[in-house]
Amino acid sequence: NLRSILYNLLSNALKYRHPSRPPQVRVACTPDKDGQLVLQVQDNGLGVSEWQQARLFQLFQRLHTHVEGSGLGLYMVKKIVENAGGTISVQSQVDVGTTFTVRFPA
Repeated sequence: NLRSILYNLLSNALKYRHPSRPPQVRVACTPDKDGQLVLQVQDNGLGVSEWQQARLFQLFQRLHTHVEGSGLGLYMVKKIVENAGGTISVQSQVDVGTTFTVRFPA
């Protein structure tokens, strides 16, 4: 459900914050031109490299071992989104931050 999606994305944004700056998290939810609902969660955290981005949604993937976790969160988010007919994507840059974009059908 939407609560689980938001909880996991916001939790990750705070857990993987950059140690040298205050965390900033932006959440937006808007319709696009096709009527799809677009949810974006953007942070200024650690970021992940391009090769790590391809693995983010895999089961039991933990890319930053200094933070506790099971590697289930983003896998579950992806399954919830796909079961609702939507998609999730990620854009990230190391030491800059990450943006997750979730699209739900109209």
